[in-house]
Amino acid sequence: MELILLEKVRNLGNLGDKVKVKPGYGRNYLLPQGKAVPATPQNLEAFEKRRAEYESKANAQLADAQARKARLEGVEVTIAAHVSPEGKLYGSVGPRDIADALQAAGHEVHKGEVIQGEGPIRSTGEYEVIIALHADVQTTVKVTVVGEK
Repeated sequence: MELILLEKVRNLGNLGDKVKVKPGYGRNYLLPQGKAVPATPQNLEAFEKRRAEYESKANAQLADAQARKARLEGVEVTIAAHVSPEGKLYGSVGPRDIADALQAAGHEVHKGEVIQGEGPIRSTGEYEVIIALHADVQTTVKVTVVGEK
């Protein structure tokens, strides 16, 4: 399936690139999210007419992500969870829990932006979690998991 990207997509391409993707990825993710359009001659012509508009939108999104990164620099959050006597969690701390804790601290972070490379947190301690705010902008946040009293 050939598509024209309307914004930068991580590990795929930049704005305006003509890419070949598997049909399911294009049909189920890129097209419904508005990240791409089918590569037809009409869409290619329409894209070229609106290229400046798409580029200004992409620049605005990048500037917003960089501003959010500046606000998230050095942020630490503490999450309380049910813990066994050995320090193991009953359950785990995942992206939704981290995003909720950051939102409670006054930062606008969505669960899809939280990247946990080693999977969910299953024991108490301090962890570095990556927050991907844009295809080009990411930062780390310190997450401390403690047992509930």
